Amino acid sequence: MRSRSQAIRVLGIDPGTRVVGYGVLDLAGPAVEYVECGVLRLPTDESIPQRLHRLVTAIDEVIGELRPGVLAIEAAFHGVNAMSALKLGQARGAILALAVARGLEIEEYPPAMVKKAVVGHGRATKAEIQARVRLLCRLRREPSSDAADALAIALCYGHTRHAPPAGGGPRGARR
Repeated sequence: MRSRSQAIRVLGIDPGTRVVGYGVLDLAGPAVEYVECGVLRLPTDESIPQRLHRLVTAIDEVIGELRPGVLAIEAAFHGVNAMSALKLGQARGAILALAVARGLEIEEYPPAMVKKAVVGHGRATKAEIQARVRLLCRLRREPSSDAADALAIALCYGHTRHAPPAGGGPRGARR
């Protein structure tokens, strides 16, 4: 197991243009240490460019304060509503550009992979994710759904990078 000084600090992001979840964990091998999580609520009466600016400013503050080395973010998924998918893509793009500017390693995970890594199957409910994140991060209470999703994304990074499957070798897709 890595020592605390060898821990990797991971910022997990559940992106959006109205609500954005974030969660920060220190990962050292299989050890998980909770750092912080929260939710950014962006004003819906503002234009998308204004919300994206607020989003980038807020995430940049989190990065500046907590200094993660890795950004783990939920990959784009094929939604039913094209406009929602476009807006989500804009938020993801703004966050990814910020991560590049800040020199962070970037990892993207599809929702089903995050669910499988944290709960054990790819069709987990929000409640299952919240309960499992509470347990894995040793939290006193369940985080909000968006914050739990962000912590789950950070946990997925740790799972795919550090947890060997039964049979040995690294697990998960690397990008």
